[in-house]
Amino acid sequence: MITAAGPTPLPRHIAIVMDGNGRWARARGDTRTDGHRAGVTPVRMVIEECARHAVEALTLFAFSSENWGRPRDEVMSLMSLFVESLEAEIGELHSSGVRLRFIGERAELDARLRASMVSSERTTRINTRLNLQIALSYGGRADIVGATRRLCERVGRGEIGIEQIDESSFGAALALGGLPDPDLFIRTGGEQRISNFLLWNLAYTELYFTDCLWPDFDAANFGAALQHFATRRRRFGLTEAQTQSVA
Repeated sequence: MITAAGPTPLPRHIAIVMDGNGRWARARGDTRTDGHRAGVTPVRMVIEECARHAVEALTLFAFSSENWGRPRDEVMSLMSLFVESLEAEIGELHSSGVRLRFIGERAELDARLRASMVSSERTTRINTRLNLQIALSYGGRADIVGATRRLCERVGRGEIGIEQIDESSFGAALALGGLPDPDLFIRTGGEQRISNFLLWNLAYTELYFTDCLWPDFDAANFGAALQHFATRRRRFGLTEAQTQSVA
């Protein structure tokens, strides 16, 4: 629930669509897999920067439910890269105080990847420095449908009455339930759309689009996004005069 409006110097929660790996690789005559591997470096950077700036939560869109339609070789390569990266990075994430969670549908994921996800979540579950969510096989529409079903099931079991379903209870049933909604959305690669990512949660999020391809996204680019956010006056439907009176 929103309790105040006005300028906020730093976001509590940042969501990122990491776009441009394939185009980055193509421009260099490399394979799309090479581009995805190069994209691991900026992932490390944004995690470190969020921890350094005391950002509470970071959610990264790694693989959408629609991405299953990509060429099989690319999908299999991505799944292998996810496992490899998880197993290589989990120790550093844990020692840095990062709590790792995965959102999305897991049924279609490789068994080894699912096992690594569960193990990583268990290892980091008590960490509090940064809440890191990785969206794998995730779709915003499916997230909303899933939340609706879960609430309907609770009503059917008599746990809650239908009159208890409101924005707060619905938000709690979504994949990001328990976290603040993203304050800042970043999309690299030049496209200016949300692409079925966190549709409910992005209702009042500040949107930042950059032409920079994801493998080239560095700390300076991230700092520019934070600076853009710092210039915004978030009104949440109020007038300018109202936001000034509560600032």
